[in-house]
Amino acid sequence: MRKVYLTFAQGVTKTSKVEMEKIKREIRSLLSPNTQFKYEPKIQLGKGNLAKKYEDSVAIYIEYDKNNIPSDEVLIQDLFQMVRLYEDFVKLKKGESQINKDNLENTNQADTNLNLTNNEVLEHIYKFIESKGLFYSYENIVNLYLSLRTKPFVIISGISGTGKTKIVQLFAEALGATESNGQFQLIPVRPDWSDSSELLGYEDIKGEFVKKPFLKMVEHAIEYPELPHFVLLDEMNLARVEYYFSDVLSVMESRKKDKDGNYTSSPLIQYKDENEAERTLIFPGNLYVIGTVNMDETTHTFSKKVLDRANTIEFNDVDLMNFGAFEKNDHPLDPIWVSNKVLEAKYIFLKDVFAEHEPLIRKVSEIISRINDCLKPIYAQVGYRVRDEICFYMVHNAEAGMLLPENEAMDFCIMQKILPRISGTEHIVRHVLENLKDELSQ
Repeated sequence: MRKVYLTFAQGVTKTSKVEMEKIKREIRSLLSPNTQFKYEPKIQLGKGNLAKKYEDSVAIYIEYDKNNIPSDEVLIQDLFQMVRLYEDFVKLKKGESQINKDNLENTNQADTNLNLTNNEVLEHIYKFIESKGLFYSYENIVNLYLSLRTKPFVIISGISGTGKTKIVQLFAEALGATESNGQFQLIPVRPDWSDSSELLGYEDIKGEFVKKPFLKMVEHAIEYPELPHFVLLDEMNLARVEYYFSDVLSVMESRKKDKDGNYTSSPLIQYKDENEAERTLIFPGNLYVIGTVNMDETTHTFSKKVLDRANTIEFNDVDLMNFGAFEKNDHPLDPIWVSNKVLEAKYIFLKDVFAEHEPLIRKVSEIISRINDCLKPIYAQVGYRVRDEICFYMVHNAEAGMLLPENEAMDFCIMQKILPRISGTEHIVRHVLENLKDELSQ
C-alpha cells in the first residue's frame, strides 16, 4: 500500500454505470472552488475487477501519504467535512438545495442523456468534432454511425494523414467513451501478429493467463452492458487480419439474442483467472471494433472473408482550405453519456425485419441482384450476408427518419460492401466496371 484515501463512494452491486456517473457529477457540483477534495486523477486500488469497480464508484477523495499520515485531529476534521458534504447531497436529493451550475460545469463530465433522438446524437457528434478544430462532413459521420449499427465491425481506409484514427477517437469521445473510463481502447497492430493471442491473451510459462488489451475491453463491456465500448485497431493490416482476427470474426458472426432480448454469442475465449476459476467470455453486444488501414508496400490486402464481414469506409476527401472549424470561437463541447441502445444493432436476421419493411427490402434486394449479374464474369458476386447487412443499413436509416436520402444511403452501401470486392487487372475488370456503371445509372 502506497497511499491512503478518505473517499465518498457508492455501492457497486446495484448501481448502474450511467447512474453512478450522474451521482458523481451531482456530488462534485457541491464542491467549493478551493476545496481539498479531489476527483482527478482517478484513484488506483488494484488490478482486480472489484478494485476497478470501487475506483469507478468514488465521487471525491482526500489522499494521504502512507508515510506521513496526519494527526487524529486532522483526520477527524476531514471526516466531518466529508459527512457535511454528504448531508448537503441528501438535501439536494430531497430538493432542499440547488446544484451549483458553475461548479457542475467545472467538473467537465459528460451529461447523462438517454432520451436523445438519432438526429440529436449525430448533431452532437458532428459539433463535438468540429469544436475540436477538425472537420468531417456530416454525411460521413452519419455513415459511420449507420455502419456501426448495422454490424459492430467497420474498416476505415484512406491515404495517410486524413484523420482515420482521429475520427474514431472523437466519435467515441463525443459519446463519453474514453481510455480513462475504460470505454475506449486504441490497440496498435504489429506486423508480427500471427494468431489471436496478441489480442485476447495467452498462458505463460508459469501457467498464468496473460490478458491482452482486447480481452480487457471485452470484460469491461460485459461488466457495463448499458454503455457502448470501442476498440480501435490502428493500422490493422500491418499483419494479416485473417491470422490474428479470425477467431473474433467467427464469434461475431454467431451473435444472437437470448429470450430477454440481450445479445449473446458463441464463446470467444475460455481461461482461468487469477483465482484459478474458469471463465468463459462471449462477444458483448455493446462492443464496437473499428480498424484503420493504409494500402502501401508495408501492408496486406484483405480477403473476401474479411470484406464480407465489414463496412469498408474510405476517407480520401481532403479540403486543405477548409478553416471553418478554426474561425468559430465556440468553446469545445462536453461529451454526453448515451445508452448502448443508441448504437446497438436492432436486427440480426432479415426475417426479423422483413414484414415491417418488405417494400424497402425487396427494392434493395432487386438492386443487389442486378449488381450480381454484372459481377458474375469475375466471380465477385455477393451472398446472403452482404444482402442482409445492406438491408439492415437501409432499414436503420429509414427508421431513424431518413438520416440520408435513400439513394445516397444505397451509394454508401455499394461503395462499402460491393466495390471493395472488385480487383484485378484492367483487362479483367474494365468491362465489369463499365457494365456496373451502366446498371447503376439507370
